[in-house]
Amino acid sequence: MAGTDSPAPRIPLDPKEQPILDKLLAVRGSLELLKQDRGNYVKSEDVIRCYDQVIEQVEILNNMRTEKRLEQNRVDYVLDDCLQLISLAFMTVGRTHEAPALYAFVSTAKRLLDHLKEAMFYSNKDLESIKLNLSICRQYIERGRETHSPHLLTLLEARIQLCEQRLAELQLNLSHLTDDLRPEYEKLVSILRTLCACNTRSKFPHEEVDDFLEQLKELQEKLRAHGIKAFESDGTKEDKLAEMAAKLRLAIEHPEPEPEADKLIETLLQRCFVWISIMKKKEGRIAPNFKKTYDKLLNIRNQLQKLSLTQAWSMRETDLWGYQRQLDRIDEARVDGNFVDELGRPAELYEQRTLLYLLRKSYALIYQLLLASEPVSEALKPIYNQLSTLKRCLTEVKNLGGVSHPRELWPYSMKLTSIDDMRVDGKFMIGNDIPEGQGSVIQLLEECFQLVYDLRMEAEERAAEERGNSSGSESDAKVELKKDDLGSAASEASETSDERQTV
Repeated sequence: MAGTDSPAPRIPLDPKEQPILDKLLAVRGSLELLKQDRGNYVKSEDVIRCYDQVIEQVEILNNMRTEKRLEQNRVDYVLDDCLQLISLAFMTVGRTHEAPALYAFVSTAKRLLDHLKEAMFYSNKDLESIKLNLSICRQYIERGRETHSPHLLTLLEARIQLCEQRLAELQLNLSHLTDDLRPEYEKLVSILRTLCACNTRSKFPHEEVDDFLEQLKELQEKLRAHGIKAFESDGTKEDKLAEMAAKLRLAIEHPEPEPEADKLIETLLQRCFVWISIMKKKEGRIAPNFKKTYDKLLNIRNQLQKLSLTQAWSMRETDLWGYQRQLDRIDEARVDGNFVDELGRPAELYEQRTLLYLLRKSYALIYQLLLASEPVSEALKPIYNQLSTLKRCLTEVKNLGGVSHPRELWPYSMKLTSIDDMRVDGKFMIGNDIPEGQGSVIQLLEECFQLVYDLRMEAEERAAEERGNSSGSESDAKVELKKDDLGSAASEASETSDERQTV
């Protein structure tokens, strides 16, 4: 599904579906108000109420569309908005591991997989991460069979199945890579990805690009031993066409059977050479007719990167909604995968790949932020973040050998005690509410107390050993003194005896 303002063509609305649209628009408005209200915490009951209203409309819509299941009109786009917002709101209130929270994550994973297939270069690590998280999503769906609408679960399962199908296609393409060639392939993916990032720097990094060119030449020599050949390009128009033709041929010749490893690596190496040649000529300059799209994507990427650094302290998951929406609109405005200008003209290879990199990078950042979401309500996030910081500090102290004296742990103990005293009947309350995530916060608190206890015991044992060693040294000194005294007395007695014998 697309965003509400997507330029994608829509089927005219059936008059019978107008009441459904009106109610969904009202729910979306309520969800946006919840998202924008920074003065109050998002509450579970408000999110659940909106969720129930949306599911009610989904059931009505499904009953009306028994013979036109694949129809996509404005109702579907607004419904997608509602489900995206509800998904992010479930994360915001700490219900991260429940089925409704999966909608935004699965949608983002699908976008990423589509872009990987389109770009035609990716590593096995990219695929393994998504595969693992999709399997976890299936577990959450199974767990929610008794508590959530079958309509929602069916929709989620269908989306996960689409992701798994695309994942299988991508894995098939890499299946012929042997152990000795896989490191070279991964290196090429890393180089090409980093080169794309170089185009988005405020100042074009000439030295860094030259260094990558040298690395490619070294790889070129190494791969010749495997019979893999690729020529260094001067970035001419013919080279660009050759690269696009090679990429297209690879996709056409191997839609089902996987491409041979040498062909896969050869094509990727050639693309790297062509790309460096084009980059050196362009030096980060984007064609004027695509500068607006470039600036918008660059701004989104930069804001998401900043959010990644501060997300634990400042991010509300619903904040991602605005970024998702903008990216979806840009992505869906493409024609046959091409970015087009206001006159409908497709972008050149340089702009196409640079824009696609920014688009894919932004979705990847959202994906990582969704993964990093903790199952704790934003109402408890300040306490949770403080405890997380304390745990990291205590763990670091322990790894560095502990403390020399138990009194060094007093600041940690005082802070933990002050947090523990905030509990009412064992729960952390915000007003009269009991926010989600109590178990996670309490578990973290107990782990911190345990770390302090372990460090204190280690410090006391160390101090006891030092006292034991100190008292042992004193005893040894006293024994030596006594020996010296006895030796002196014996010497004096011997001298006296000698004197008597002489007399």
